[in-house]
Amino acid sequence: MLALESPVLVLNRLWQPVNICAARRAVTLLFTGHAQVVHIDTEMNFLSHDIDSWVELSEEVEDLELIRAISFAVRVPAIIVLSEFDRLPRKEVKFTRQNVFQRDAFTCQYCATRFDVKKLNLDHVIPRDKGGKTTWENVVCSCVLCNTRKANKLPAEVNMFPIREPRPPRWRPLFSAGDGRLKIRHDSWRHFLEPSPAEVQVTG
Repeated sequence: MLALESPVLVLNRLWQPVNICAARRAVTLLFTGHAQVVHIDTEMNFLSHDIDSWVELSEEVEDLELIRAISFAVRVPAIIVLSEFDRLPRKEVKFTRQNVFQRDAFTCQYCATRFDVKKLNLDHVIPRDKGGKTTWENVVCSCVLCNTRKANKLPAEVNMFPIREPRPPRWRPLFSAGDGRLKIRHDSWRHFLEPSPAEVQVTG
């Protein structure tokens, strides 16, 4: 991967993750004074650097990811913090087959067994031919066997009820990977992208 295309985590001025951009964009923001680099030192202190101090620090380390100019080289940052932007991305998650699987942790909501995505289907809790809608609140992840067994019947007719009440998910999709895990490109990102257990909200 070219240095200028390396992924960089972007924080707002409140140090909350809002985006992932290419190093090219991150360095532009750094040079124009719209962002600073967030660097974690050996004692796990979070330090911010403007372009001058970051160029100076870049001269002291050996790093394969360097952006070289005629008179200096600057290290590709892993994280930048914006100087003024303090908003968060919208939290609405698009209703898709993959996002339903991810919300339900790739687990059949009837037999509580986790499956490979190839063995999963979507089930309308209230079947469509009985007035059920295709919404977060009425669609769940189901294995092929349970989906076949329930067919187009109401839950009470076959005594099959979702193990969790289906609801819209609360994650920010920007940082979600297809298998439900976060896309951690750098260890330094974990502090910002992996919440502590006390911060996790159960979604069902």
